[in-house]
Amino acid sequence: MAIDDLLLDGLVQGSGQGVLRLYHWDRPTLSLGHHQHRLEPHWQALVDAGLLSMVRRPSGGRAVLHDGCLTYALHWPAASGSRAQTYCRAVQWLRQALAGWGHPLHPGQQAASRQRSSCFATSTAADLVEATGAKRVGSAQLWRRGHLLQHGTLLLRPTSTRWLEVFGQEPPAALAPLPVEGEALIEGLRQAAQQDLGGSWSSRPLSRREWDEVEQRRGNFAVRCGGSGRKAAEAKGAEAAVVVRDGPQRGTSPPADSNAMPRAT
Repeated sequence: MAIDDLLLDGLVQGSGQGVLRLYHWDRPTLSLGHHQHRLEPHWQALVDAGLLSMVRRPSGGRAVLHDGCLTYALHWPAASGSRAQTYCRAVQWLRQALAGWGHPLHPGQQAASRQRSSCFATSTAADLVEATGAKRVGSAQLWRRGHLLQHGTLLLRPTSTRWLEVFGQEPPAALAPLPVEGEALIEGLRQAAQQDLGGSWSSRPLSRREWDEVEQRRGNFAVRCGGSGRKAAEAKGAEAAVVVRDGPQRGTSPPADSNAMPRAT
């Protein structure tokens, strides 16, 4: 989370570029939305038992269990269009890739609910669902001075026992495994993003200076439980980053037809 916050600040300061990050988590971690302050009482017990880590996202939305999934973070310079339009535009590359693998997705149609603690308990227009209605991708946004960070989670092989421990319910039903995984999955998603968003792309690791800044920010995303000031375990080291720079292009407009996938201009 600290990495994504740092990269978004780079856009605000004029020193950054568009970035797409794709990353896994090295242990089961529950990320909370920035404004999600109601925590389920048993979550801290799972943290204390070493079964779960917790971290707070800079983006909004409800809690996401990162276990058997892939996370994306799209940093979009000077994004244009309404929030609804940018939600659709920012995931066209995902829809294109998943459709090519035999899993066409469409936006959810349910109303948002603040009564549910889990992001995947409802499927709004910000999310993507399978033809069966099962939610495959949940997304949330953070806008900072006209620049957009959109976080999202692509469910791959969620663990039923872990979901029952955390949310008291099974993961979305009828989610068939994708035909690709590992590096092939990441490379396929990257190619779809480059084709859809346009621009000149390259990959690089974070610099030592950037890692130092990330370490300074980590505490901002730790979760404090029970009003005692005690910090829950932080997902330190959980972000295996794939950083892709120079796309999307600054000021890209979303398409008029949210089902279309034109190149960014």
